[in-house]
Amino acid sequence: MPAVDRRSLFVGSAGLLLLAACGDGGGEQPGGEAAAGPLNISAIPDQDPELLNRLYPSLAERFASATGHTVVYRPVTDYTAVVRAFEVGDIHLAWMGGLTGVQARNRVDGATAIAQRDIDQDFHSLFIATTASGLAPFEDVAGLRALAGHTLTFGSETSTSGRLMPQHFMREGGLDQAELKGKPGFSGSHDATIEAVASGSFEVGTVNEQVWKATNEAGEVDLGDVVVLWRTPGYADYHWLARPDLDAQFGTGTTQSITDMLLGLDVSEPEDADILRLFGAESFVATTDANYDQIESVARELGLLA
Repeated sequence: MPAVDRRSLFVGSAGLLLLAACGDGGGEQPGGEAAAGPLNISAIPDQDPELLNRLYPSLAERFASATGHTVVYRPVTDYTAVVRAFEVGDIHLAWMGGLTGVQARNRVDGATAIAQRDIDQDFHSLFIATTASGLAPFEDVAGLRALAGHTLTFGSETSTSGRLMPQHFMREGGLDQAELKGKPGFSGSHDATIEAVASGSFEVGTVNEQVWKATNEAGEVDLGDVVVLWRTPGYADYHWLARPDLDAQFGTGTTQSITDMLLGLDVSEPEDADILRLFGAESFVATTDANYDQIESVARELGLLA
């Protein structure tokens, strides 16, 4: 999950109308055969669009250099749009959360998780609250019972760290959603959740730890009246997901070239460091589909895996 930043970008309801590209033609496959159009990448819109529009076009250029193909970043309006675009083949490679990645693999047989950030091996969510709520920090999952009678907002409905795992731990701690004050809200993104709690629109919010830290460091939101109630146990989260036909469309070795580029990003190199900083990471590491078995299990338990 990249660090927090700002911009304004509006995309059409289909979620794929605006794009930032390295070009608009296809590259050549090994042996000189032209690829059928550009290699399209996308990402879940989990934060302010300004950051996403700075990060992914730059990364598209790096993918283009690694593969020899034109690579286009196609932004989308919501998490569901990324999964759908990946399913129908409009997107060949996508930055997914744990849940969206599992959903996409469930719909596209053979899709493969190829890399995650170093921080995604042991990711955490935070429950935050306004001091006006009267809630105080607690030490274990049973403390979530204290949220009964309070308003709460998740992030996106299909966010792993902003909804899936927090809801899982609420159930584990014995807190039924019906005990909250009203139905839970869905802010749409992690920074929006923080702002909703900071403004008092909701008493409690669930947010990923990385965005919380970045928001604190940026100092753009007054968090003086916001307290961290609890940090969840760790779980695997964000990752790059590749379609099974990536090599068939763009040439043998394309998936490996992209994987090698990601794993080779070096924080000591200025250009690499810029990308890693926007991702909020020190490096990318190899991953496998099996690392998201827990996410898949929880998603099935909560009825979020159709």
